[in-house]
Amino acid sequence: MIKARFEEPEVKVDNSNIFQHLKESASDGNVVAEAGNLGEGKSLSNQAFEAEYYNHYVAHAPTENHTAVVKIEGDKATVWASTQAPFRAQGEVARVLDFPSQNVRVITPFVGCGFGGKNQGQQIVEAARLAKLSGKPVQVAWSRKEEFFYDTFRPAAVIQIRSGLNSSNQIVLWEYHNYFAGSRSSEPFYSIPHHRVLSYGGWGGRGSAGSVHPFGVGAWRGPGSNTNVFAIESQIDIMAEAAGMDPLEFRLHNLTDERMKRVLRAAAEKFGHSFSKAPSGKGYGIACTDYLGTYLATMAEIKVNKRTGEVRVERVVCAQDTGEVINPEGVRMQIEGCIVMGLGYCFTEEIRFRGGRILDENFDTYEIPRFSWLPKIETVLVDNPELAPQGCGEPAITSMGGVIANAVYDALGVRLFVLPMTPARIKEALAKEQGSSRDKSRSSPVSLL
Repeated sequence: MIKARFEEPEVKVDNSNIFQHLKESASDGNVVAEAGNLGEGKSLSNQAFEAEYYNHYVAHAPTENHTAVVKIEGDKATVWASTQAPFRAQGEVARVLDFPSQNVRVITPFVGCGFGGKNQGQQIVEAARLAKLSGKPVQVAWSRKEEFFYDTFRPAAVIQIRSGLNSSNQIVLWEYHNYFAGSRSSEPFYSIPHHRVLSYGGWGGRGSAGSVHPFGVGAWRGPGSNTNVFAIESQIDIMAEAAGMDPLEFRLHNLTDERMKRVLRAAAEKFGHSFSKAPSGKGYGIACTDYLGTYLATMAEIKVNKRTGEVRVERVVCAQDTGEVINPEGVRMQIEGCIVMGLGYCFTEEIRFRGGRILDENFDTYEIPRFSWLPKIETVLVDNPELAPQGCGEPAITSMGGVIANAVYDALGVRLFVLPMTPARIKEALAKEQGSSRDKSRSSPVSLL
């Protein structure tokens, strides 16, 4: 019976201009890591490289929607909820119902996917309020359309990198600007004497008048790191090619961290293929990650259909040092799950929008990985009993963008700077490469801005 009229704000951003909007909206940057002097690093550089890397908004898209049941009996409440944060849910329900926290029991059945999206508990609070008003047990379950509208997204982000090599092919300059990805995994683990990492906004915050995003953004499995590792490891491969070195040799040449070297060598031994200077036409890629104390190296083999732009990932090897390994099978399962899920943000996952309106409302337009996509996955657990157990639920997903982008370049000789690497973007990159001048030396100093 209510007749409502809604005022819609002017549409200022969409998928085509979001990256420019982010750069223009950024405030002053915060220093994440710094050493040496950038001016000195520039003077030491024989070759200089500049590039920008981009990723679009990505949905959690859980197969199980946000759901909750609340039953109130007297001054006590029982909650069954699809949540990653049962203690937060307990506190929120207690606050809404004005109950002591000890009078609220939260039961968490197996959660059908969360990935950082089932932390807030909006549906739990709604169910609690309705149960109180109706005097009956109430279930709230978001429709798929509501799932895409109300949930937060991994933020769109821009990474700018300026780097330099000296005459010995050592990285002597690293200037890194991170716009809204979040700073996790942005600190360089390569040996770079002159570096500075700046962060302009993180991955948190809901859509509001004061937000640069048109809707809510938040944690998405491996928050911040997916974007940072994609940019960092792509830039490392660009420099490796210019140095005339294969990507494995170049990484080892610029590492003093023995732990990372050991992980890289373990992955290479399992992978069993000799890398050569890219682009080799073979479709091999490498990416490394330091994710909150877990070290890993991922290597991949792919095939690309130049006519359709489709990429087939044939094989992925991931070596991971997660400290002392307590449950080897559990670690392997987490690595395998990360690799499979990571294929989505590499190839298809991108929220289409106009202003605050979400254009993807179900899996008919928002495609997540399918069983048919699965490559052969091999894991190497680099046991490190001298280090306490580290996390293993997220690290392996963070390297997928970088390793696949590097493999695509090795196969085709064209580099993708945008995630996801859709067939259309791959074909567009190939067309630009074919139409560009071919007399430029690939080993000369380059600017990719």
